[in-house]
Amino acid sequence: MARRRVDRSRAPQPAAPPPRVSLRYADSHMRYLILAAALATAACGPATEAGSIPEYACEVVHAYPHDNTAFTQGLFYLNGFLYEGTGLNNQSTIRKVKLETGEVLEKRDVPGEYFGEGIVNWKDHLIELTWQASEGFVYDLATFRPLRDFRYPGEGWGLTQDGKRIIMSDGTPQLRFWDPETLAEIGRITVTADGQPVKDLNELEWVKGEVYANVWQTDRIARIDPKTGHVVGWIECAGLLGPNDQVGGEGAVLNGIAYDAATDRLFVTGKLWPKVFQIRLVKRAAP
Repeated sequence: MARRRVDRSRAPQPAAPPPRVSLRYADSHMRYLILAAALATAACGPATEAGSIPEYACEVVHAYPHDNTAFTQGLFYLNGFLYEGTGLNNQSTIRKVKLETGEVLEKRDVPGEYFGEGIVNWKDHLIELTWQASEGFVYDLATFRPLRDFRYPGEGWGLTQDGKRIIMSDGTPQLRFWDPETLAEIGRITVTADGQPVKDLNELEWVKGEVYANVWQTDRIARIDPKTGHVVGWIECAGLLGPNDQVGGEGAVLNGIAYDAATDRLFVTGKLWPKVFQIRLVKRAAP
């Protein structure tokens, strides 16, 4: 696996646990306030915008243990196990995890100069993005043995696949589509809600013909029509963690969606969260 140096000036400095957080996350409190104000303003907008997109609440079906030192950047479910990609320089990993216990069954450390991001399976491979290095890695899915690296323009955030294409997010309102064999880009769409671009699209999951996307630093998941880019639903996940759940660090936001298509189970978690939640969506009444 080739190693490419990235700008370390933005990398987190050594600190005592919980894991340190880069500047992308260090200013999360201020950006969260700005985003909250923007959402509040939008909620007071014209009736043609407010309430035009269906909203869903999360009903917890079951809670499973999760490593609260894992800075979750990527997640998917396959053949009875969770696969997880974690981030932060010098701490990034890819993992195979037993859902029921949270036990890490297989793990590979990512070279320290890389900030690990989204992961996805394709056939017998696991594909991983990195944040700012514009470089990704392909591993053997069974052993996590590195097979090759590849390049892409811009930042890497989230990955999923629809059975025909790899789908990538980069923190902008765009989703990119890749050929799964060559990893070459074959198209893009812009994600919009009520005509406005939706930025900070993060971890992705393919669920029943839609792309589910965490929106960074919010408790929302966008349900996206992959043909049009339109947000066709909002999933509100605030309040999943109870008052006794210890979450370490201000970067510990909702991030991580996995779907078990065989049994129709939907899972969510967050960076440094102590739990993975199986949830059921409950449509809210229109205002």
